[in-house]
Amino acid sequence: MSLSEQTIRIIKSTAPVLAEQGDAITRHFYQQMSNHNPELMNVFSISNQQTDRQQVALADAIQCYAAYIDNPPALKDAVERFAQKHASFTLQPEQYSIVGKYLIEAAAYVLKDTATDETLAAWREAYQLLANLFIEIEEGVYRQCESTDGSWQGTREFRVAARVAENELITSFYFEPVDGRPVVNFLPGQHIGLSLKPENSGYRCIRQYSLSDAPNGKTYRISVKRETDCEKEGLISNYLHDSVQVGDIVELCPPTGEFVLDVEASSPVVLLSGGVGQTPIMSMLNTLAQTSRQVRYVHSAQNSKVHAFGAHTKAVANKHDNVEQIVFYNAPTADCSGHDYNGIMNMEAIRNRIELPNAHYYFCGPLGFMAMVNRTLKSWGVPKENIHFEVFGPHKEI
Repeated sequence: MSLSEQTIRIIKSTAPVLAEQGDAITRHFYQQMSNHNPELMNVFSISNQQTDRQQVALADAIQCYAAYIDNPPALKDAVERFAQKHASFTLQPEQYSIVGKYLIEAAAYVLKDTATDETLAAWREAYQLLANLFIEIEEGVYRQCESTDGSWQGTREFRVAARVAENELITSFYFEPVDGRPVVNFLPGQHIGLSLKPENSGYRCIRQYSLSDAPNGKTYRISVKRETDCEKEGLISNYLHDSVQVGDIVELCPPTGEFVLDVEASSPVVLLSGGVGQTPIMSMLNTLAQTSRQVRYVHSAQNSKVHAFGAHTKAVANKHDNVEQIVFYNAPTADCSGHDYNGIMNMEAIRNRIELPNAHYYFCGPLGFMAMVNRTLKSWGVPKENIHFEVFGPHKEI
Protein backbone atom coordinates (compact mmCIF):
# COMPACT_ATOMS: atom_id res chain seq x y z
CA MET A 1 0.00 0.00 0.00
CA SER A 2 1.28 3.45 -0.90
CA LEU A 3 -0.23 6.89 -0.51
CA SER A 4 -1.43 8.98 -3.41
CA GLU A 5 0.24 12.29 -4.22
CA GLN A 6 -2.95 14.08 -3.18
CA THR A 7 -2.96 12.36 0.22
CA ILE A 8 0.70 13.22 0.77
CA ARG A 9 0.04 16.85 -0.10
CA ILE A 10 -2.90 17.03 2.33
CA ILE A 11 -0.93 15.39 5.15
CA LYS A 12 2.00 17.77 4.78
CA SER A 13 -0.21 20.85 4.64
CA THR A 14 -2.45 19.95 7.59
CA ALA A 15 0.09 18.40 9.97
CA PRO A 16 1.11 21.74 11.56
CA VAL A 17 -2.53 22.49 12.39
CA LEU A 18 -3.06 19.06 13.95
CA ALA A 19 0.19 19.30 15.91
CA GLU A 20 -0.75 22.75 17.19
CA GLN A 21 -4.02 21.32 18.50
CA GLY A 22 -2.35 18.13 19.73
CA ASP A 23 -3.19 18.79 23.38
CA ALA A 24 -6.94 19.23 22.77
CA ILE A 25 -7.06 16.32 20.28
CA THR A 26 -5.24 13.96 22.66
CA ARG A 27 -7.46 14.85 25.62
CA HIS A 28 -10.65 14.32 23.60
CA PHE A 29 -9.22 11.08 22.17
CA TYR A 30 -8.45 9.59 25.59
CA GLN A 31 -11.76 10.70 27.04
CA GLN A 32 -13.85 9.13 24.28
CA MET A 33 -11.81 5.95 24.02
CA SER A 34 -11.84 5.38 27.78
CA ASN A 35 -15.62 5.87 27.82
CA HIS A 36 -16.28 3.37 25.03
CA ASN A 37 -13.29 1.00 25.22
CA PRO A 38 -11.95 1.15 28.78
CA GLU A 39 -10.05 -2.10 28.26
CA LEU A 40 -7.56 -0.19 26.08
CA MET A 41 -6.61 2.17 28.87
CA ASN A 42 -4.34 -0.48 30.34
CA VAL A 43 -1.74 0.36 27.70
CA PHE A 44 -1.78 4.13 28.19
CA SER A 45 -0.05 5.69 31.20
CA ILE A 46 -2.50 7.95 33.03
CA SER A 47 0.40 9.89 34.55
CA ASN A 48 1.81 10.63 31.09
CA GLN A 49 -1.58 12.06 30.12
CA GLN A 50 -1.88 14.13 33.29
CA THR A 51 1.64 15.54 32.98
CA ASP A 52 1.15 16.36 29.27
CA ARG A 53 3.96 14.08 28.10
CA GLN A 54 1.55 11.98 26.02
CA GLN A 55 0.12 15.10 24.38
CA VAL A 56 3.57 16.41 23.49
CA ALA A 57 4.56 13.00 22.17
CA LEU A 58 1.48 12.88 19.92
CA ALA A 59 2.19 16.33 18.50
CA ASP A 60 5.81 15.36 17.84
CA ALA A 61 4.71 12.10 16.20
CA ILE A 62 2.30 13.92 13.89
CA GLN A 63 5.00 16.33 12.77
CA CYS A 64 7.55 13.55 12.28
CA TYR A 65 5.18 11.32 10.32
CA ALA A 66 4.14 14.19 8.08
CA ALA A 67 7.74 15.26 7.46
CA TYR A 68 8.64 11.81 6.13
CA ILE A 69 5.27 10.78 4.69
CA ASP A 70 6.78 10.59 1.19
CA ASN A 71 9.92 8.79 2.42
CA PRO A 72 8.78 5.77 4.50
CA PRO A 73 12.29 4.21 4.82
CA ALA A 74 13.35 7.25 6.86
CA LEU A 75 10.74 6.24 9.47
CA LYS A 76 12.08 2.70 9.82
CA ASP A 77 14.00 3.22 13.08
CA ALA A 78 11.14 5.08 14.75
CA VAL A 79 8.54 2.51 13.64
CA GLU A 80 10.74 -0.36 14.87
CA ARG A 81 11.21 1.36 18.23
CA PHE A 82 7.50 1.99 18.80
CA ALA A 83 6.52 -1.45 17.52
CA GLN A 84 8.77 -3.07 20.11
CA LYS A 85 7.06 -1.06 22.85
CA HIS A 86 3.63 -1.92 21.46
CA ALA A 87 4.54 -5.62 21.39
CA SER A 88 5.27 -5.55 25.11
CA PHE A 89 1.65 -4.41 25.57
CA THR A 90 0.54 -7.37 23.39
CA LEU A 91 -1.41 -5.02 21.12
CA GLN A 92 -3.60 -6.76 18.54
CA PRO A 93 -4.53 -5.64 14.96
CA GLU A 94 -8.16 -4.91 15.85
CA GLN A 95 -7.04 -2.47 18.55
CA TYR A 96 -5.38 -0.27 15.93
CA SER A 97 -8.79 0.14 14.28
CA ILE A 98 -10.29 1.33 17.57
CA VAL A 99 -7.45 3.78 18.22
CA GLY A 100 -7.68 5.11 14.66
CA LYS A 101 -11.43 5.61 14.90
CA TYR A 102 -11.23 7.75 18.05
CA LEU A 103 -8.12 9.62 16.92
CA ILE A 104 -9.75 10.76 13.66
CA GLU A 105 -12.99 11.58 15.48
CA ALA A 106 -11.04 13.65 18.00
CA ALA A 107 -9.33 15.59 15.20
CA ALA A 108 -12.71 16.25 13.55
CA TYR A 109 -14.24 17.39 16.86
CA VAL A 110 -11.42 19.78 17.74
CA LEU A 111 -10.81 21.23 14.27
CA LYS A 112 -14.53 21.48 13.46
CA ASP A 113 -15.17 23.11 10.06
CA THR A 114 -11.46 23.21 9.15
CA ALA A 115 -11.40 19.40 9.15
CA THR A 116 -12.93 18.75 5.73
CA ASP A 117 -14.04 15.32 4.54
CA GLU A 118 -11.05 15.31 2.18
CA THR A 119 -8.64 16.07 5.03
CA LEU A 120 -10.06 13.40 7.33
CA ALA A 121 -10.06 10.81 4.53
CA ALA A 122 -6.38 11.52 3.86
CA TRP A 123 -5.48 11.09 7.52
CA ARG A 124 -7.48 7.84 7.74
CA GLU A 125 -5.50 6.52 4.79
CA ALA A 126 -2.20 7.68 6.28
CA TYR A 127 -3.06 6.24 9.69
CA GLN A 128 -3.97 2.86 8.19
CA LEU A 129 -0.66 2.71 6.32
CA LEU A 130 1.23 3.36 9.55
CA ALA A 131 -0.94 0.90 11.50
CA ASN A 132 -0.22 -1.80 8.91
CA LEU A 133 3.52 -1.24 9.33
CA PHE A 134 3.21 -1.63 13.10
CA ILE A 135 1.02 -4.73 12.78
CA GLU A 136 3.48 -6.39 10.41
CA ILE A 137 6.47 -5.79 12.69
CA GLU A 138 4.58 -6.79 15.83
CA GLU A 139 3.35 -10.02 14.25
CA GLY A 140 7.02 -10.84 13.60
CA VAL A 141 7.83 -10.19 17.27
CA TYR A 142 4.94 -12.41 18.38
CA ARG A 143 6.01 -15.23 16.01
CA GLN A 144 9.52 -15.05 17.42
CA CYS A 145 8.08 -15.27 20.94
CA GLU A 146 6.22 -18.43 19.98
CA SER A 147 9.27 -20.08 18.39
CA THR A 148 11.93 -19.14 20.95
CA ASP A 149 12.57 -21.64 23.74
CA GLY A 150 11.26 -20.36 27.05
CA SER A 151 9.21 -17.51 25.60
CA TRP A 152 5.43 -17.02 25.47
CA GLN A 153 2.66 -14.88 24.06
CA GLY A 154 0.40 -12.64 26.10
CA THR A 155 1.03 -12.76 29.83
CA ARG A 156 2.57 -15.43 32.03
CA GLU A 157 2.42 -15.81 35.79
CA PHE A 158 5.59 -15.16 37.77
CA ARG A 159 6.22 -15.24 41.49
CA VAL A 160 8.19 -12.53 43.30
CA ALA A 161 11.20 -14.55 44.47
CA ALA A 162 12.99 -11.66 46.19
CA ARG A 163 13.03 -7.90 46.58
CA VAL A 164 16.22 -6.00 47.39
CA ALA A 165 16.58 -2.30 48.30
CA GLU A 166 19.41 -0.95 46.15
CA ASN A 167 19.26 2.55 47.69
CA GLU A 168 16.71 4.85 49.33
CA LEU A 169 14.52 4.98 46.21
CA ILE A 170 15.34 1.98 44.01
CA THR A 171 14.24 -1.57 44.77
CA SER A 172 15.00 -4.65 42.69
CA PHE A 173 12.34 -7.31 42.16
CA TYR A 174 13.28 -10.86 41.16
CA PHE A 175 10.67 -12.93 39.31
CA GLU A 176 10.55 -16.71 38.79
CA PRO A 177 7.97 -18.49 36.59
CA VAL A 178 5.14 -20.14 38.49
CA ASP A 179 5.09 -23.06 36.02
CA GLY A 180 8.76 -23.82 36.72
CA ARG A 181 9.64 -23.85 33.02
CA PRO A 182 12.65 -21.96 31.56
CA VAL A 183 12.37 -18.30 30.59
CA VAL A 184 13.68 -16.86 27.34
CA ASN A 185 17.18 -15.38 27.37
CA PHE A 186 16.53 -11.75 26.44
CA LEU A 187 19.06 -9.40 24.86
CA PRO A 188 20.81 -7.09 27.36
CA GLY A 189 19.01 -3.72 27.33
CA GLN A 190 15.52 -5.07 26.65
CA HIS A 191 12.52 -4.44 28.87
CA ILE A 192 9.61 -6.52 30.10
CA GLY A 193 5.92 -5.67 30.44
CA LEU A 194 4.48 -5.92 33.94
CA SER A 195 0.69 -6.25 34.15
CA LEU A 196 -0.79 -5.14 37.50
CA LYS A 197 -4.15 -4.04 38.91
CA PRO A 198 -3.57 -1.62 41.84
CA GLU A 199 -6.49 -1.22 44.22
CA ASN A 200 -6.67 2.52 43.51
CA SER A 201 -6.74 2.13 39.72
CA GLY A 202 -9.81 1.66 37.59
CA TYR A 203 -7.78 -0.21 35.00
CA ARG A 204 -5.34 -3.05 34.80
CA CYS A 205 -2.03 -1.35 33.97
CA ILE A 206 0.86 -2.57 31.83
CA ARG A 207 4.17 -0.83 32.43
CA GLN A 208 7.55 -1.54 30.91
CA TYR A 209 10.65 -1.91 33.04
CA SER A 210 14.19 -2.58 31.86
CA LEU A 211 15.65 -5.92 32.80
CA SER A 212 18.57 -5.04 35.05
CA ASP A 213 20.70 -8.16 35.10
CA ALA A 214 22.35 -10.50 32.61
CA PRO A 215 20.04 -13.21 31.25
CA ASN A 216 20.21 -16.55 33.07
CA GLY A 217 17.32 -18.57 31.60
CA LYS A 218 15.62 -18.96 35.00
CA THR A 219 14.61 -15.59 36.48
CA TYR A 220 14.16 -11.92 35.60
CA ARG A 221 15.14 -8.84 37.59
CA ILE A 222 13.81 -5.30 37.30
CA SER A 223 14.96 -2.36 39.42
CA VAL A 224 12.30 0.28 40.02
CA LYS A 225 12.65 3.82 41.28
CA ARG A 226 9.89 5.11 43.55
CA GLU A 227 8.56 8.26 41.86
CA THR A 228 8.06 11.03 44.44
CA ASP A 229 8.41 14.25 42.41
CA CYS A 230 4.79 14.67 41.41
CA GLU A 231 1.50 13.39 42.85
CA LYS A 232 0.35 12.57 39.32
CA GLU A 233 3.26 10.23 38.68
CA GLY A 234 4.35 6.87 39.97
CA LEU A 235 1.10 4.90 40.29
CA ILE A 236 2.78 1.59 39.46
CA SER A 237 6.22 2.33 40.89
CA ASN A 238 4.70 3.24 44.25
CA TYR A 239 2.38 0.21 44.13
CA LEU A 240 5.37 -2.06 43.55
CA HIS A 241 7.28 -0.55 46.48
CA ASP A 242 4.33 -0.46 48.87
CA SER A 243 2.28 -3.53 48.00
CA VAL A 244 4.15 -6.17 45.99
CA GLN A 245 5.86 -8.59 48.34
CA VAL A 246 7.87 -11.81 48.12
CA GLY A 247 5.56 -14.67 47.18
CA ASP A 248 3.06 -12.50 45.30
CA ILE A 249 2.02 -13.56 41.79
CA VAL A 250 2.28 -11.04 38.94
CA GLU A 251 1.79 -11.28 35.19
CA LEU A 252 4.65 -10.56 32.79
CA CYS A 253 4.70 -9.99 29.04
CA PRO A 254 7.73 -11.35 27.11
CA PRO A 255 10.93 -9.27 26.82
CA THR A 256 11.04 -6.85 23.89
CA GLY A 257 12.90 -3.70 22.89
CA GLU A 258 15.39 -2.54 20.29
CA PHE A 259 17.88 -0.85 22.65
CA VAL A 260 20.08 -3.92 22.82
CA LEU A 261 23.73 -4.76 23.21
CA ASP A 262 25.30 -6.41 20.17
CA VAL A 263 26.49 -9.54 21.95
CA GLU A 264 28.18 -10.93 18.83
CA ALA A 265 30.54 -7.96 18.31
CA SER A 266 34.08 -7.70 19.66
CA SER A 267 34.48 -3.91 19.53
CA PRO A 268 35.00 -1.81 22.69
CA VAL A 269 31.88 -0.67 24.56
CA VAL A 270 31.32 2.52 26.55
CA LEU A 271 28.31 2.46 28.88
CA LEU A 272 27.05 5.79 30.24
CA SER A 273 24.16 6.23 32.65
CA GLY A 274 22.53 8.86 34.82
CA GLY A 275 20.40 8.01 37.86
CA VAL A 276 17.93 5.18 37.35
CA GLY A 277 18.90 5.15 33.68
CA GLN A 278 21.51 2.62 34.78
CA THR A 279 18.93 -0.21 34.88
CA PRO A 280 19.30 -1.42 31.25
CA ILE A 281 23.01 -0.58 31.43
CA MET A 282 23.38 -3.00 34.37
CA SER A 283 22.20 -5.85 32.17
CA MET A 284 24.79 -4.88 29.56
CA LEU A 285 27.60 -4.47 32.09
CA ASN A 286 26.94 -7.81 33.77
CA THR A 287 26.88 -9.50 30.36
CA LEU A 288 30.05 -7.81 29.11
CA ALA A 289 31.92 -8.69 32.31
CA GLN A 290 31.71 -12.31 31.17
CA THR A 291 33.57 -11.50 27.94
CA SER A 292 37.00 -10.16 26.99
CA ARG A 293 35.68 -6.99 25.33
CA GLN A 294 37.10 -3.64 26.46
CA VAL A 295 34.46 -1.89 28.61
CA ARG A 296 34.20 1.58 30.14
CA TYR A 297 31.34 2.08 32.58
CA VAL A 298 30.58 5.74 33.39
CA HIS A 299 27.82 6.64 35.84
CA SER A 300 26.45 9.90 37.26
CA ALA A 301 24.51 10.05 40.55
CA GLN A 302 23.67 12.70 43.11
CA ASN A 303 25.72 11.04 45.86
CA SER A 304 26.40 7.69 47.50
CA LYS A 305 22.99 7.61 49.25
CA VAL A 306 21.17 7.39 45.92
CA HIS A 307 23.85 5.52 43.98
CA ALA A 308 22.33 2.12 43.28
CA PHE A 309 24.58 -0.87 42.52
CA GLY A 310 27.66 1.12 43.54
CA ALA A 311 29.30 -1.71 45.46
CA HIS A 312 28.41 -4.20 42.72
CA THR A 313 29.87 -2.22 39.83
CA LYS A 314 33.03 -1.47 41.83
CA ALA A 315 33.45 -5.19 42.47
CA VAL A 316 32.92 -5.96 38.78
CA ALA A 317 35.60 -3.44 37.77
CA ASN A 318 38.02 -4.78 40.39
CA LYS A 319 37.49 -8.39 39.35
CA HIS A 320 37.59 -8.00 35.56
CA ASP A 321 40.62 -6.42 33.89
CA ASN A 322 38.58 -5.54 30.79
CA VAL A 323 36.19 -3.29 32.80
CA GLU A 324 37.01 0.24 33.97
CA GLN A 325 34.56 2.29 36.07
CA ILE A 326 34.28 6.09 36.29
CA VAL A 327 31.79 7.69 38.72
CA PHE A 328 30.58 11.29 38.99
CA TYR A 329 28.64 12.64 42.00
CA ASN A 330 26.62 15.78 41.28
CA ALA A 331 26.15 16.72 44.92
CA PRO A 332 28.47 14.65 47.11
CA THR A 333 28.00 14.75 50.86
CA ALA A 334 30.73 14.77 53.48
CA ASP A 335 30.27 11.00 53.82
CA CYS A 336 30.74 10.23 50.11
CA SER A 337 33.77 8.32 48.95
CA GLY A 338 34.77 6.05 46.09
CA HIS A 339 33.68 8.39 43.29
CA ASP A 340 36.13 9.85 40.79
CA TYR A 341 34.74 13.32 40.08
CA ASN A 342 32.55 15.93 41.76
CA GLY A 343 29.88 17.66 39.68
CA ILE A 344 27.82 16.64 36.67
CA MET A 345 29.29 14.23 34.16
CA ASN A 346 31.99 15.96 32.11
CA MET A 347 32.81 13.81 29.11
CA GLU A 348 35.60 16.10 27.95
CA ALA A 349 37.40 15.52 31.25
CA ILE A 350 37.50 11.78 30.60
CA ARG A 351 37.74 11.86 26.82
CA ASN A 352 41.14 10.19 26.82
CA ARG A 353 39.65 7.25 28.74
CA ILE A 354 36.40 6.72 26.81
CA GLU A 355 37.18 7.74 23.23
CA LEU A 356 38.18 4.30 22.02
CA PRO A 357 38.73 3.16 18.41
CA ASN A 358 35.50 1.86 16.85
CA ALA A 359 33.76 1.91 20.24
CA HIS A 360 29.99 1.61 20.53
CA TYR A 361 28.33 3.92 23.06
CA TYR A 362 25.18 2.92 24.97
CA PHE A 363 23.53 5.45 27.27
CA CYS A 364 20.37 6.04 29.27
CA GLY A 365 19.19 8.57 31.84
CA PRO A 366 17.28 11.87 32.12
CA LEU A 367 16.61 13.62 28.80
CA GLY A 368 19.03 16.46 29.54
CA PHE A 369 21.77 13.96 30.34
CA MET A 370 21.19 12.00 27.15
CA ALA A 371 21.08 15.14 25.03
CA MET A 372 24.48 16.11 26.44
CA VAL A 373 25.97 12.68 25.75
CA ASN A 374 24.51 12.54 22.24
CA ARG A 375 25.73 16.03 21.42
CA THR A 376 29.22 15.33 22.74
CA LEU A 377 29.60 12.06 20.86
CA LYS A 378 28.52 13.69 17.61
CA SER A 379 31.04 16.52 18.17
CA TRP A 380 33.75 13.86 18.53
CA GLY A 381 32.79 12.45 15.17
CA VAL A 382 31.36 9.18 16.51
CA PRO A 383 29.33 7.57 13.67
CA LYS A 384 25.55 7.50 14.14
CA GLU A 385 25.52 3.71 13.93
CA ASN A 386 27.82 3.54 16.98
CA ILE A 387 25.46 5.61 19.17
CA HIS A 388 22.65 3.80 21.01
CA PHE A 389 20.23 5.17 23.61
CA GLU A 390 16.96 4.46 25.41
CA VAL A 391 14.26 6.98 26.34
CA PHE A 392 11.89 6.06 29.18
CA GLY A 393 8.20 6.92 28.62
CA PRO A 394 6.82 8.65 25.50
CA HIS A 395 9.69 8.97 23.03
CA LYS A 396 11.28 12.36 22.59
CA GLU A 397 14.16 13.26 20.30
CA ILE A 398 17.38 14.17 22.08
